[in-house]
Amino acid sequence: MKEKITSINDLDLSPKSGKTYWRNCNREWREEFIYFLMVDRFHDDHKRKPVKAEGKTKGFGTADQLQKSCGGTLRGITNHLDYIRDLGCTALWLSPVYENNKEAYHGYAIQDYTAVDKRFGSLEDLANLVDTAHAYNMRVFLDIVLHHSGNNWFYPNDLPYYYYNGAVFPFGRWRYEDKPVPTELRNPDLYWRKGQIRNFDSYPETKEGDFQDLKTFKNDDSPEALHIQEILTKIHCYWIRETDVDGFRLDAVKHMGEKDISQFCSHMREYAYKLGKQNFFLFGELVGPEYMYNKYIGPKTAITVEDTAIYYGLNSVLDFPLYHVLSKVILGEDTPEKLIERYESLRKSAMSRGEFGEFLVTFLDNHDQVGQTFKKRFGHDATEAQIIAGVGFLLCALGTPCIYYGTEQGFSGGGEGDWNVRESMFSLKDDSINVLNKTNKIYEEIRKLATIRKNSAVLKFGRMYMRDFSNDGKVFHLPIYADCMIAFSRILYDEEILIVYNDSLINVDEEYIGVDRHLNPEGSTFRFSYGDHGKIHVLKNEDGSRHFLKIKLEPGQFVILTNKRISED
Repeated sequence: MKEKITSINDLDLSPKSGKTYWRNCNREWREEFIYFLMVDRFHDDHKRKPVKAEGKTKGFGTADQLQKSCGGTLRGITNHLDYIRDLGCTALWLSPVYENNKEAYHGYAIQDYTAVDKRFGSLEDLANLVDTAHAYNMRVFLDIVLHHSGNNWFYPNDLPYYYYNGAVFPFGRWRYEDKPVPTELRNPDLYWRKGQIRNFDSYPETKEGDFQDLKTFKNDDSPEALHIQEILTKIHCYWIRETDVDGFRLDAVKHMGEKDISQFCSHMREYAYKLGKQNFFLFGELVGPEYMYNKYIGPKTAITVEDTAIYYGLNSVLDFPLYHVLSKVILGEDTPEKLIERYESLRKSAMSRGEFGEFLVTFLDNHDQVGQTFKKRFGHDATEAQIIAGVGFLLCALGTPCIYYGTEQGFSGGGEGDWNVRESMFSLKDDSINVLNKTNKIYEEIRKLATIRKNSAVLKFGRMYMRDFSNDGKVFHLPIYADCMIAFSRILYDEEILIVYNDSLINVDEEYIGVDRHLNPEGSTFRFSYGDHGKIHVLKNEDGSRHFLKIKLEPGQFVILTNKRISED
């Protein structure tokens, strides 16, 4: 049995004897299709069978049940990893697994940074999950928290204190005699002690204040902050050593300095390289305007470090601007014009991010929906066809697509409170059933789309262009209103793939969609790879300046066409 760790001095960071760390995956991280799940909500240790469902399905759990632990475990994930693999996902992102305050189920209220929460299982269970994923040629990413710890101490009289002009408040008392772990964290001077954040967009309040009752570490250039960084760096090197994970998703990046993030990321990559692990992937949660992304992604120079060390920051961040736009466009609530603007902004900003910098992690659903009073899944308002189209858009457009657990079953939770979008995939009343249904149409269609992407270099590496359209084959323009076709191309050398979606729920649409005239001469053909059958011939206008396809789509229809054949294996 592994000896209990109490101090960072107990951490063994030498490579595990006899262990060959996984590095067999030759995919670039932009090729991944990530499945994000909350450990407590995916599956428990019981043997269950899926309830049959043809389309949108509700998750399990009442409001009261979903505000507490539901019983999901790491072994439950391992036992059903084939469900995630068969969906077409190539990477797994786990919510935090570290030991949490007993009242927390979500993983973000950490009290022991060196141990797996016993409710989820053990360190061995996590290592086994990672090994099983690697056997499936899947990467595993852990969600980590560097900005704050759990509710491990309180202010005087255990009263709520709130941020006020940067005032430092007195320390009250530790809640537990032996927490947090490692013991170095039991030092009140390592925390800002400035009370709860009132305004999450106000600096320095948003950096120094507490997340409700979660206590924020110092994150400036003080000796205490540097000590915290050293502690957290060693802790997370330890998790790489022990479990062989392939990357981290960093929580609350906006609330930390870009230098701190870059140094941490560089140290993680260097340690991973020591173990023989290449392409260690680091991406962050950064809820804010896109101009902030460049502060955290890519190379950074720490000019105060002796001999001018070069630090490399995050590989990517979650694309919140696209999340807010894409879902509304797919639902017909916003105009395609905003989606076009988003991708143009992405293209321009990417120029300064270096290799692969434009490939942000894209998503339709997420677990906390920061800033939204009414939390709701994409499926809350979307039809079955719209869910399929939304995920199809992620799989075919620029970015590293990420699907939130339950979306593939059409989960439709909604309400005030995060728990409404954190449904359980296993019944909390009947130990024999779950909703891991591989025959659900939404699951099956996403699997087909993921297979097409897997077999197409164009959809993974190609340049992306939004396509204009015409009602008469003469006057072309980009879509600027809802209830129309939205189209874009991916082009790689001599191959073009055209993706078209009719965002109307009631109108059959027939339009002329532009394609690259140099690659597609008049009379050449595009074939349907998804959403329909047959082929369409390329037409041109009178002066030959425009080449296009004439396409007719049913309401909500999503199609993929290619001028080359995509392997169906």
